[in-house]
Amino acid sequence: MSDTDLQNEAIKVDTEKGNFSYPENYEFDAGVGLTEDTVKYISDVKKEDDWVREFRLKALEIFKKKPMPTNWATKDLETIDFDKIRYYLSKGQQPSRTWDEVPDDVKETFERLGIPEQERKFLAGVEAQFDSEAAYSRMKEDLEKEGVIFVGSSEGLQKYPEIFRPYFGKVIPASDNKFAALNSATFSGGSFIYVPKGVKLKQPLQAYFRINAENFGQFERTLIIADEGAELTYMEGCTAPKFETSTLHSAVVELVALKGAKIQYITVQNWSDNVFNLVTKRGMADEDAEVKWIDCNIGSRLTMKYPGVVLKGQRARGEVLSIALANDGQHQDTGAKMMHLADNTTSNIISKSISIGKGQSTYRGQVHMPKHLKNCKNNTECDALLINTNSRTDTYPAITTRGQHNTVQHEASVSKVSAEQIFYMMQRGLSEAEAMSLAVNGFVNDLMKAFPMEYSVELKRLIDMEMEGSVG
Repeated sequence: MSDTDLQNEAIKVDTEKGNFSYPENYEFDAGVGLTEDTVKYISDVKKEDDWVREFRLKALEIFKKKPMPTNWATKDLETIDFDKIRYYLSKGQQPSRTWDEVPDDVKETFERLGIPEQERKFLAGVEAQFDSEAAYSRMKEDLEKEGVIFVGSSEGLQKYPEIFRPYFGKVIPASDNKFAALNSATFSGGSFIYVPKGVKLKQPLQAYFRINAENFGQFERTLIIADEGAELTYMEGCTAPKFETSTLHSAVVELVALKGAKIQYITVQNWSDNVFNLVTKRGMADEDAEVKWIDCNIGSRLTMKYPGVVLKGQRARGEVLSIALANDGQHQDTGAKMMHLADNTTSNIISKSISIGKGQSTYRGQVHMPKHLKNCKNNTECDALLINTNSRTDTYPAITTRGQHNTVQHEASVSKVSAEQIFYMMQRGLSEAEAMSLAVNGFVNDLMKAFPMEYSVELKRLIDMEMEGSVG
């Protein structure tokens, strides 16, 4: 079998693949609700230094004082009851280096999701998180010899504080927003990656985040540092079972691309429709560096995610490419933020959204160019596709440019799949669902090319399944 064939078969994702769970058997459980005791319990279980505990407790105070966001949010947030959420659940495992050492129920979970096969076929390293902690973490030995670090955040804090601490909470401080503060108080799991100067990873690193328990909140914290001239691609996947009650996922991701470095961060989420997915993601690009977010949001009850790039050094580049699909009862509230802080910086935002049934998609974007800068460029494109008459889409671009030497351009479009198009394709032998799927895949095709092949193939399959029964 060729490499291409292997890649095409690498990730077997479908809309129901993650819909299973196992009986709960946790050694560590912080209980229900968020108090100082909850935060101290998490810190004690992890045996953290005093400065980490104080960081958590200060973040808890910030969280309590900050109101729910109103200008970038929906009324759905008001339904979250923070007193009914479980903030830490762990089987007490240390991240295993071989699959044989992973607890049987956790191992079966990840085997059903295809994680071991993915690692063997095309990954340079993989980390798999089950509820609050990583169950498996491994990287190829040749990368370790080059000084690449790929471990969980807790292990990064303990073993590499001289690298981790100077950047931790600097790109996204706890005070950034209410949910960043919540994550800073309760964070557990996530990845810490450091790529040394000049090291260019040819294969991607991947993390997989799995929620198994009901009424649970997952708060992973990821920090990726690419030293001068380094390059890496990081991919993450997310699933959860379908429960009657709400589940909260509130992550924080900080990227640091030093001079001439390149970071590409790819997300494909397929959350069940009871998940509130409230994520803060931001990268910092130094001189001649590049940070690129490639994002696909399918599933969840509500997603609020606006990957950003702070263009700190001259000739820095930032890019966000996103696809969002909102089905009945779902709201995909996504977008991007670009902050230009140096001359000759460039940013590019391309957003595609699809609304099905009574699904709602929203684009929110911010681009900021101060007047003292020159030769800065931004391109923003927001395209929306409505499938049914009840579908909804909104676009809220906020582009601020001052001075006379910067350039911005913005383009937005809203279109609807016409009955004539569907009829035309059905006359040529396609079913109604196949015709609709073809139209939607054509709409996002140019962006799907930016995803690695093993993901773009599965995105098409996901869209195919979402389109079934969508016309009526």
